[in-house]
Amino acid sequence: MKMKMARKLKTIMKKTIIKKNTTTMKKQILILSAVFLSLTAFAQKNELKAAEKAVKANDFATALSVINNAESLIGGADQKTKAKFYYLKAKALYKNGASDINIDEVGAAFNKLISFEKESGKPKYTNEIGTLVNNMVQSIAQKAGDQYNIAIQTKEASDYVKAGDEYNKVYALSPADTAFLDNAALLYNLGKAYNKSIKAYDKLLAVNYTGISTEYIATNKSNGKDVSYNDKKSMDMQVKLGIVENPRTEAKDSRREVIFKNLAASYSGLEDNAKALEVINEGRKEFPNSYSLLIDEANIHYRNGNEQLFKEKLEEAITLNPTEPTLYYNVGVMNMNQNKVDEAITNFKKAIELKPDYSDAYNNIGAAIIERSAPIIEEMNKSLSDFDKYDKLQAQQFEIYNEAVPFYEKAHEFSSDNINIIKTLMGLYENLDMQDKLTEIKAVYDKLKG
Repeated sequence: MKMKMARKLKTIMKKTIIKKNTTTMKKQILILSAVFLSLTAFAQKNELKAAEKAVKANDFATALSVINNAESLIGGADQKTKAKFYYLKAKALYKNGASDINIDEVGAAFNKLISFEKESGKPKYTNEIGTLVNNMVQSIAQKAGDQYNIAIQTKEASDYVKAGDEYNKVYALSPADTAFLDNAALLYNLGKAYNKSIKAYDKLLAVNYTGISTEYIATNKSNGKDVSYNDKKSMDMQVKLGIVENPRTEAKDSRREVIFKNLAASYSGLEDNAKALEVINEGRKEFPNSYSLLIDEANIHYRNGNEQLFKEKLEEAITLNPTEPTLYYNVGVMNMNQNKVDEAITNFKKAIELKPDYSDAYNNIGAAIIERSAPIIEEMNKSLSDFDKYDKLQAQQFEIYNEAVPFYEKAHEFSSDNINIIKTLMGLYENLDMQDKLTEIKAVYDKLKG
């Protein structure tokens, strides 16, 4: 009995010791956590002090090095510490506006701070940084405008790209102003910097940019030129001051259709027609009646060598725009390529009906008519020894030539310096023994050949 009691007491003592040891460990862990937190906070303050000292000394390389080391410590910091960290990082990247700053990095840092303080409701540094942003936006936007004016005069691809880079910088500083990114994307496209253009247009589509806006316009009294304003208040103020008159508003249409069009064009510029078609298909889902996107799709099929799809898309385009002569003309060309001569002539005649001076359409009607003589000429070549049959076939040939002549003459009337048309007429006149006309057209030919 005493042995059992002794064992029981020993077991109770063991449990008590274990429980006591566990409690001690918990206390030790809590103490260690508290020590760790205090050490982290101490490290944060030291790093920020070192960074602040470097920024004030304009030693931005050191400041950035310290800030990068401190970045891992900021995650659990309080609002005040985080705000100061973002502020010092922004100032270090800004380098007092030095010429070698990375605008993308500066813009991201500035906007990170402004966004953080807006969420926290404690805008300690926002006014200072906001002023820097506004000043940089105005300065770079002015530079972008100047560079754009240079580009439209020189038409040089490199100048378009330079202007695009400046507009892209403005967007980096002010992401809410997506119109600057739109400008950059277009200029990159014009400058054939297709990868840059694609990147910019992808961003615009990702943020569902439309470009729909209201523009406020008034006429300057001193020079009669129109002035644009960002808001109605600014315009009304100048109207009251008597500086401008005729205030009005203009609604800008959605830019999304153009964005799909230009994005597809950029992929085509990289010879990625598959991706270009993918973009156009997305665009046509949003704009099913877009004539422009449909024509671009047709042209891609043509570049891919798919003349049948090209023709089908043009015929679809005619339903959207039945008064466009070039559509009928191009469908006529495709019919010619498919040996559908009668259909081709019908298309060319429709093009002329819509555009009476369409020289190429007249020329192609003549060519389509002459195409009918091909089997006759083939049969003539087989009948060289049968003079009667040959003469009958030749009479049919000349009858076709006579039918074609008026169309070539019309083509020459509206395109008098086209050597190919002149040479064709010379051949026809010679075959048909039209000596007066042959002499006349030969003089034109000789004059053009000089």
